[in-house]
Amino acid sequence: MKTIANYLPLFISLLFFSCFESKENQYDKAEDIPVTREMIAELTSPPNVPAPIGRRSAKKLIVKMEILEKEGEITDGVRYVYWTFGGTVPGSFIRTRVGDEVEFHLQNHPDNKLPHNIDLHAVTGPGGGAESSFVAPGHEKVFSFKTLNPGLYVYHCATAPVGMHIANGMYGLILVEPEGGLPLVDKEYYIMQGDFYTKGDNGERGLQPFDMQKAVDEKADYVVFNGKVGALTGDNAITAKVGETVRLFVGNGGPGLVSSFHVIGEIFDKVHIEGGDKINENVQTTLIPAGGAAIVEFKVDVPGTFILVDHSIFRAFNKGALGMLKVEGEKNKKIYSGEIRDDIYLPEGPGIQSMPTTDEIVESDIPAKSFEEQMQFGKQTYIQTCFACHQSEGQGIPNAFPPLAKSDYLNADVNRAIDIVLHGKSGEITVNGEKYNSVMTKQMLSSEEIANVLTYVYNSWDNSGKVVSKEMVDSVKNKK
Repeated sequence: MKTIANYLPLFISLLFFSCFESKENQYDKAEDIPVTREMIAELTSPPNVPAPIGRRSAKKLIVKMEILEKEGEITDGVRYVYWTFGGTVPGSFIRTRVGDEVEFHLQNHPDNKLPHNIDLHAVTGPGGGAESSFVAPGHEKVFSFKTLNPGLYVYHCATAPVGMHIANGMYGLILVEPEGGLPLVDKEYYIMQGDFYTKGDNGERGLQPFDMQKAVDEKADYVVFNGKVGALTGDNAITAKVGETVRLFVGNGGPGLVSSFHVIGEIFDKVHIEGGDKINENVQTTLIPAGGAAIVEFKVDVPGTFILVDHSIFRAFNKGALGMLKVEGEKNKKIYSGEIRDDIYLPEGPGIQSMPTTDEIVESDIPAKSFEEQMQFGKQTYIQTCFACHQSEGQGIPNAFPPLAKSDYLNADVNRAIDIVLHGKSGEITVNGEKYNSVMTKQMLSSEEIANVLTYVYNSWDNSGKVVSKEMVDSVKNKK
């Protein structure tokens, strides 16, 4: 049998903790909050975040971050040399609380070619730490700072030319939680937008160098979440379950463009405006400036795939600023019924819609060299062009857009499929025994892109496995 003496150590520790907390709350200034002991900071790669701070006391927090210059893929077939904090774009997520004393170790890998530094917007001091952290390859700089203000803050490299270092991926987020921590939620994720400028045009394959003039003119070739096209789509999508609350820590590294962050099909219950104390409620789209951040929170009430976008919408569907939140769970038809019926509405008679046309569609300079490359490039075209109507697994939308998965109509005639992509299609068709009467507009795609996307579709979702070539597309095109 346990006696009171058995619980004495626990009682003493709880008494000490509560006394320390009560003393801590007596300090008017964060700079006066004492730290109790040393701990190593947990750092995470996007889209993950470290565990919540909770009610822990202020600590001496050791942050060790390595700078890596490394080649990666910005989209299928397009390579780019990223400059990174921690090996990822954005850099590692740092989670602190008010009153922490952060001892920051910035390490520049010896294989890197350039010096770098770090400017943390959470730092009160010259350059946000940049003056103390300029570090050459093969060296480490150490400096410390006190976290004075709660909020979500950007950090970035501030070595000249500053814009170039940021544009190459050198940015991330540091969270300073208030005393007692943020309210608990079910899921938390880390998302950061950035704009990239390459010598080649969007989609031009091969290793692409940075283009300073495009950056100065703010003519981005790519605007992406978490460093690359597709970083948050398909198997990389973030997830939740019906009834869960989701908190997104959203930053904008820039360097040039403002983000209009929006989740299609959701309303933000709370937005910490610009990552600060002020909270707005029931928000559809929130502006995040370059070098700024926001915390958005919402409850997911129905299942489905919710699309994350920069609502400067061509950036989403043409330059890459698109992600997915996949929600599983039971449907709730009181909140969202789905389609009830499909009626014909012809106030001015039928007509074939078409995309605006130009005299010339520029063909890809670097064609796919293998079936594997056709599948890679075709998948990317599918996500950018076909996803909204035909959905992520080719399932289509009931009573509206036919399925591409296991499609008898698609598999019966490849030349007909090419013709529809080239010239559009209207009127009633029957797919897998179901009738559809909708409009598909003609697509502004090159012959290479059409060949790639149809090859991807034919070799996905239990379809026929046909391989479509540029020559096949040109043959159909030339018959018109």
